Amino acid sequence: MIMDGENTGAGATEGVALPGRRAGLLTRRSFLVGSAVGASALGLAGCVTTDGMSFAEASRVYGPVPDEKFPIPAVDVSKVDPKYYRRTVRYDTKEAPGTIIVDPANYYVYRIEDDGNATRYGANVGRDGFRWSGDAYVGRKAEWATWTPPKEMIKRQPEAAKYAGGMPGGLDNPLGARTLYLYQNGAYTLYTIYASSDAESIGSGITSGCVGLLSQDMIHLYSRTPVKTKVVVLPA
Repeated sequence: MIMDGENTGAGATEGVALPGRRAGLLTRRSFLVGSAVGASALGLAGCVTTDGMSFAEASRVYGPVPDEKFPIPAVDVSKVDPKYYRRTVRYDTKEAPGTIIVDPANYYVYRIEDDGNATRYGANVGRDGFRWSGDAYVGRKAEWATWTPPKEMIKRQPEAAKYAGGMPGGLDNPLGARTLYLYQNGAYTLYTIYASSDAESIGSGITSGCVGLLSQDMIHLYSRTPVKTKVVVLPA
């Protein structure tokens, strides 16, 4: 696919979850980014949560972001299970601070902090048959990336052909406001961590392996994640 004017390889954008219906016509949720690539499985220790944010605080944290290139509307937090609100939790791991750990079985993404803590975000993840696990790293980052459907998707959904030349960044773009591209051994894995505007997708498996956070959470994670950051994807 083509993102930010770069050709990143065919078949690379079929796994980002998008707003709309879960199946059928071409909707944001039917644009799924990524294809299944295997990686070595590994396990890490779990976590114990602390108190989460209140509904009122969540309404503030997930409020509108008007200063973006494309102003981001507020999240309807009533559509998100409170257990998926951003929070600080205890997390026992040997991974270094800054490491991102994806836990697809529980629909969480963690950023390891100091002192045995982690910032935890609710996520959508790959659906059955499209999950993977292993180590990767952030090979590059993008804001409001261009999205291009792979040939395989256009073959299945001909209506996607109108975006064969690329869909510019914007609120309707599947990749949303921020994207972290996952690499292994110098090669793009075709998987991303991306920004989702679909509140109801959080806590579900609907993508082809990519991982989506609410836009406000993704902006928060993105700002603290440099290129080369290690990413660990746990087995589902």
